[in-house]
Amino acid sequence: MNPRAAHTGSRRQRIWDLGRHAHCPVIGVCLPMGAVRRLVDKVLGGKTVASDYELHCGVNTECKERGPIAEAVQKELDRRYAVALRHTQAIKNREALAAWWHAQASGPDVPGALWATLTHPRCDAALEEAVLQDIHMIQHQNGAADRADVARLMALQHENEVLARELGAAQQRCALQSADHARTQNALQSELMRVRAEVLGRDTLLATLEQDLRSLEAAVPSLRGRDELTRRVAEQTERIQDLERALLRARHDAERERHRAGEALLELQQLRIEGAPAPADPTPPEPTTLSERAVLCVGGRAASLPVYRRLVEGVGGRFLHHDGGEEDNVNRLDSTLAAADLVICQTGCISHNAYWRVKDHCRRTGKRCLFVENPSSASLRRALHEWVPAPAPHDET
Repeated sequence: MNPRAAHTGSRRQRIWDLGRHAHCPVIGVCLPMGAVRRLVDKVLGGKTVASDYELHCGVNTECKERGPIAEAVQKELDRRYAVALRHTQAIKNREALAAWWHAQASGPDVPGALWATLTHPRCDAALEEAVLQDIHMIQHQNGAADRADVARLMALQHENEVLARELGAAQQRCALQSADHARTQNALQSELMRVRAEVLGRDTLLATLEQDLRSLEAAVPSLRGRDELTRRVAEQTERIQDLERALLRARHDAERERHRAGEALLELQQLRIEGAPAPADPTPPEPTTLSERAVLCVGGRAASLPVYRRLVEGVGGRFLHHDGGEEDNVNRLDSTLAAADLVICQTGCISHNAYWRVKDHCRRTGKRCLFVENPSSASLRRALHEWVPAPAPHDET
């Protein structure tokens, strides 16, 4: 008699109550080999040295009859799949149990559904055979899937190695870039600190100067007015100097035009009067004597200096010369002016600074000074004639 057909109670089946062909798929599917080995080691009180296959076959044989190993396996399976066992408690007939199995066979918890279905009170021999057939095909499918999974796993491992190498290279590049960025940031931070220090120093100096200015304004209430007056005086002085230079140029131009007009008139008179006696020499007569007075000639051509010296010394004077800042130091002009009794300033060939020094010195000291434009011996002779006139002619009567 089939024991599954004779069982009509409500008690669940035990593993030793299952058919002889059910133990292998139940233990192989529902218990991992590690769990099987731990159970056997615990029951036997030692360490099992058998292989996985030998251990699997031995546990299958032990579970066909009730014993310590069978009871340990039964307890472990009930603990592992307690949730599936609770789900099947409400099933009261074989058809409902078969439907539940078919629904769970394609789900994720096939081991739990297998144990709960085979040990259910309403699972007969026919349902057990159908469940074992389904498990057999599921194992074949799982084997094919496992082989496909192994192939995919190997491909994924290869891809993972490639990606790991690329990741390592990328991490190395990132580390180098991070180091470069860190160095750049440190340099920028140093530059920022330097600029901040400069700005702080400038602000401190500015605050100090403002404080000094306020102190001066408090001590001298009219300081701003004085500064404004000083600025205006400087502007007016510069303007006066510009006007005096313009006036001097205008005088030079007028004098030049007078000379040109006189020469033209003389030529015209010579052309109109033929046979008339030649006009008197316009050159002024030589002066009598200068009595060892020093005559300073400021400016003039270097080639004409021997002529100037001969003219001055020829009338008893001492000749002094300063080129007006062309080569001689203009600062020596003051001492030379102080040593002179008479000053002849040839304005056409001296610097503006020398011109103003001569003019200022003669104005302050009352020293006689003659400004001439043309640096020639005739100009110097006329200047000497103006200072020391020639003696009056004797009456021959």
